[in-house]
Amino acid sequence: MSAILAPTRTGNGLVRYARLDLRRQLRDRLGMFFTVGLPAFMYLVFGLGSDDAVGSGNVSAYVMISMAAYGAVSATTSTAGSAVTELVMGWGRQLSLTPIRPLQVVVMKAGIAMTVATVPITLIYGIGAATGARGDLGDWLGSAAIVWVCSSMFAIYGLAITTLFRTQSAIGVASGSIVVMAFLGNVFSPMSGLLLDIGRFTPLYGYAALARYPLTDGWLPTGDHDPLWMLIANVITWTIIFAALAMWGVRRGRERV
Repeated sequence: MSAILAPTRTGNGLVRYARLDLRRQLRDRLGMFFTVGLPAFMYLVFGLGSDDAVGSGNVSAYVMISMAAYGAVSATTSTAGSAVTELVMGWGRQLSLTPIRPLQVVVMKAGIAMTVATVPITLIYGIGAATGARGDLGDWLGSAAIVWVCSSMFAIYGLAITTLFRTQSAIGVASGSIVVMAFLGNVFSPMSGLLLDIGRFTPLYGYAALARYPLTDGWLPTGDHDPLWMLIANVITWTIIFAALAMWGVRRGRERV
């Protein structure tokens, strides 16, 4: 594969590498099934036919956004996490022979992961539109844009975990931790009290609540309210942390022994 990056122009080699990697991710039928099928199934179980009012829409729309967010971060985490296979095979050290820099690798992996994330977002929003999810046009467009754009932080998270641990099980650790974050992040079921207070500091909380903000204006089913600045601060802080860890992990993968 080192021939992919043979051209002296860094851009040409990076584009070829990104194209091949994206094609490989989309051909992983089993991975795509769990990334897309599971959150869609969870929407059908928890959101189908729920017409009680929530914000400017209904419960179905609330669950739809939550499951789309979960599907997007599952896609971005596992897709970017495939970098561990490249490290185990020594691909990180082959990259050290090219002009490609760690920051470019991080950005490329995040871009590929976000492309894959459009699949569960599109499917779940499509199912929601066909099964009674209600909300203003701004709710739909705003929430979908936030779900997609902010999913990049979990692409960086997946890359960080797998490049730091550099084992075949790292992808499972990264993907499994998303489930735990989703419970703590108020994605699957509304929390209250101490759990809610703790959850507000977890990575998925700010992301999911920000995605639902166009629909809810920050109000939770329990009657609590999240100010917009707090959600934005949560997302920015965790993105910075994940990016720093990812940069460190990629540099470690390029080191010679």
